Amino acid sequence: MDLLEDKATGALAGAAVGDSLGGAAEGNTPEAIQERYAGFIEGIVPPFLADWRNARPIAPYHKGDGHVTDDTLMTTALVEVYDTVRDHLDAYAIADHLVPLLIGERRWIPELETDAILLQRLFLAEKWLVARLHYGHIDPREAGVGNIVNCGATMYMAPVGIANAGSPLGAYTEAIDVAGAHQSSYGREAAGVYAACVAEAMRPGATVTSVIDVALALAKDGTRDAIDAVVTAASSLGEWRSSLAGIREAVAPFDTVGPNYRTPARDARIPSRTKSIEELPVALGMLVLAGGDYRETVLGAVNYGRDSDSIAVMGGSIAGALGGRAVVPDAWVSEISEASRMDITAPGAVMASVAKDVWRKDRARWDERAALLGDLVGAE
Repeated sequence: MDLLEDKATGALAGAAVGDSLGGAAEGNTPEAIQERYAGFIEGIVPPFLADWRNARPIAPYHKGDGHVTDDTLMTTALVEVYDTVRDHLDAYAIADHLVPLLIGERRWIPELETDAILLQRLFLAEKWLVARLHYGHIDPREAGVGNIVNCGATMYMAPVGIANAGSPLGAYTEAIDVAGAHQSSYGREAAGVYAACVAEAMRPGATVTSVIDVALALAKDGTRDAIDAVVTAASSLGEWRSSLAGIREAVAPFDTVGPNYRTPARDARIPSRTKSIEELPVALGMLVLAGGDYRETVLGAVNYGRDSDSIAVMGGSIAGALGGRAVVPDAWVSEISEASRMDITAPGAVMASVAKDVWRKDRARWDERAALLGDLVGAE
């Protein structure tokens, strides 16, 4: 395994582990999580509610017990699209390749404990892709307009960062295009920034500081302000166990959902230039609190609650890319792979292979352009 594959596997397996651990806690407060599990979550736990089939009829999903959620299912589907195209993606690739995967074949869905099409597991903001692109025939570049603004497009953008390993600006630009089929406003912006963070974490020699610098350099409007506020707060706080309230306080002015995650505010998740999704700034805050340590980054995200699975996906993928496959605990990888009936390390090897093809094609394109420029301006 070369360094590219090692980092890619760390990123995607690290994301899947974070997803699985965080799924059990999703939607709850830190206090409720600690009461349910008699303290902080420190690993794989059972569902928050024992009667998970009937507790929330709109979302009868078996979270916990090592089951990955829609974050990993969408990430894996995007890896499959990259494996088909073997080049950079755009919004049209989402319409041409991702949407058919969502509705065209049955596969094992861990949270449903059955074979089904991916669409049947996706929540409403992700089902938007099928409604707008397959049935509405909307221009893919504009299809995200009108959807609720949330982390739905951001949560599966890690493969874009791997395809653009070492090129944060390239990852940002590609993810902004890809996410346009799904999201708008700060939901789309966060997708670009997250992909850029993964691309930077893939670079040999990258650090937590360089990842944060990339995020602040590229992020716009409320997304940048939220990241700045959270990482600044994290820099003055202690480890995550004593800092959950401080992180929430820092991100709260930019979050539209409000204090009750299950009952969003009336003006929640609408476009804005001053707001941000909560998940990415918090994930980066946990990365800072943990000093880049994979385990502590993920556990901080999990115990934060609210959209804990997506926060742990983002923090886990960046920490996993920084440290490589070895930093993702083997026991978690093994148990989650078995419980979810999928090898969560396999997508990393696929994306590493894709990234090499993309790099070769980029080099050929650059060589062609360089020759053209030489003809235009002559030797200097």
